[in-house]
Amino acid sequence: MSPDLAPNATLYALVGAALVGLGLYGLVARRHPLRRLVGFNVMGSGLFIVFGATGTAPGLAPDPVPQALIITGIVVAFSATALITALAGRYAALTGRAGLPEETPPPDGDAAGRPEAS
Repeated sequence: MSPDLAPNATLYALVGAALVGLGLYGLVARRHPLRRLVGFNVMGSGLFIVFGATGTAPGLAPDPVPQALIITGIVVAFSATALITALAGRYAALTGRAGLPEETPPPDGDAAGRPEAS
């Protein structure tokens, strides 16, 4: 962050805290795995913004350590998201369901997956 942006560090921290709150809500309140993944990524983005806001001080040069950690965190978060998305896609291809068994009702039949008696 350049020294010109240092007075806006409070604004960045507040926006980051809001993103962390929204992401935490999505992670806790939503049951679908992909929505939880999106909530987790929003929460991570908020943490990166808060961490970047703490790495600056008015009148001083920006600290490169938080910036390097943020870039590393973005790469790790992208890799983890790609892995989870691939696993969710493979699970959906094998089972025909987008969610976990306790989260989605079976397409036909009762809760145990047995076909309905007619």
